[in-house]
Amino acid sequence: MSDIVKKAIEAKEHSYSPYSKFMVGACIEGDNGKLYSGCNIESVTFTPTICAERNAIGAAVMDGCKTFKKVAIACSGDGFAWPCGVCRQMLGEFGLDMLVIVVDKEGNTKSRVLKDLLPEAFTSFNE
Repeated sequence: MSDIVKKAIEAKEHSYSPYSKFMVGACIEGDNGKLYSGCNIESVTFTPTICAERNAIGAAVMDGCKTFKKVAIACSGDGFAWPCGVCRQMLGEFGLDMLVIVVDKEGNTKSRVLKDLLPEAFTSFNE
């Protein structure tokens, strides 16, 4: 199991998800080789809930990293949890060639390139 997948699984254990009980952890790898983790943080009103992917992006940006190679997302539910639309858009802000790896609760993985998950993406670099 790769380090990025292990870190995503570890991050999931820090989830604050008392309402949905759906724990998610993410780990994003910067072009600097560093790994940045995040977990989902819920709110009783749901709207201000922060997804794990956006939390990991925030940690990376705070460290000065704004270019990413790949992101891994692990969840506590059955099957694979691909990034939601908001997270796809936010990840796309940093480039559409990033590898997205999803991890099920058994540790199995699937992967896709972000641009395949966000076709016709709205970006500042659209032609």
